[in-house]
Amino acid sequence: MRGKETLKGLRPYTPGRPIEEVQKEYGIEKIVKLASNENPFGYSNEVKKFLQETVTDLQLYPDGGAVALKEALAEYYQVETEQLIVGAGLDEVIQIVSRAYLTPDDEIIVPDPTFPQYAHHAIIEGAKVIKVPVDEKTGEMALEDMLKEVTENTKIIWLCNPNNPTGTYVSQEKITRFLEQVPKNVLVISDEAYQEFVTIEEESSTLAVLEQFPNLMVMKTFSKAYGIAGLRVGFGIASRDIIQILEVTRLPFNTNSLGQQAAIVALKDQDFIKETSRINREELTAWESFLEKYEMPYYVSQTNFIFFSVGDKDQEVTQYLLEQGFIIRGGLKPGWLRITIGLPEDNETLRKHLLAYLAK
Repeated sequence: MRGKETLKGLRPYTPGRPIEEVQKEYGIEKIVKLASNENPFGYSNEVKKFLQETVTDLQLYPDGGAVALKEALAEYYQVETEQLIVGAGLDEVIQIVSRAYLTPDDEIIVPDPTFPQYAHHAIIEGAKVIKVPVDEKTGEMALEDMLKEVTENTKIIWLCNPNNPTGTYVSQEKITRFLEQVPKNVLVISDEAYQEFVTIEEESSTLAVLEQFPNLMVMKTFSKAYGIAGLRVGFGIASRDIIQILEVTRLPFNTNSLGQQAAIVALKDQDFIKETSRINREELTAWESFLEKYEMPYYVSQTNFIFFSVGDKDQEVTQYLLEQGFIIRGGLKPGWLRITIGLPEDNETLRKHLLAYLAK
């Protein structure tokens, strides 16, 4: 049987290779996965205690409305529960949005490079994708250039802030000015999956201006800093009108019971988030110093990963590091690599392997 015409040319999302697969292929006992921006410190002790002690009634369907989780999120972010939609990770929230809003007559605007699922789901719905290159020098989203691409067919503008894979962020002030110029019938989505890692003093989240712009949606996740990627919990915050539309396309029981409960526990342990962010910043600084010392171009990151250039050796370096037991991410931009900030000792070992190869 033939699938939808829009699926032609699309490929399934390719995550970082599983640790077990690499162990088996190369016969290496210790594998360090630094390809998917997971938290190397895992999750908080409070979550660990909860998971060890909790017996969930798995014979029952989960709470389809994620009521308790929405109440916890509403209190923490000072919004109404009706302004929240919860999904099985942000991947599903992106799918929900695309299904709810996009038709073959529509266009979306995305920075380039950025998280590929924005474009992926738009194409599935038959919409046209307009890619606007990031600033080549800084790696930041080129907001003014994105504005120039807005037409009467524009339905959604995706902002990834901080952006994946560049790691760069745009301040709330700049995004506010951007929003003031975007037509009110265009949905602007700020994907803030990595906001917990931002250490710059000026405000970067757009949550503070949510009420000012009814066409704004903010997305967040428990997969990165909170460290429970395996339980798949992400969420969006927007006006009640937007959320009502999205709820129609959300599957009835899309998030599992354990994930909902663990997310509530994780949200309460902000000390874990602060400590994760602190150590991440220290290790990120060490990476920046290394790259500057050996004159490897990179983008200044406000995330738990760093994106840098190794010239025309990206494929060879990726394979070499894999053979040394390090799974990293290449193929996101010609000549560039994205490496998740890992544990201090792993970061140091990886830098030694990288330098050894480049010195050949």
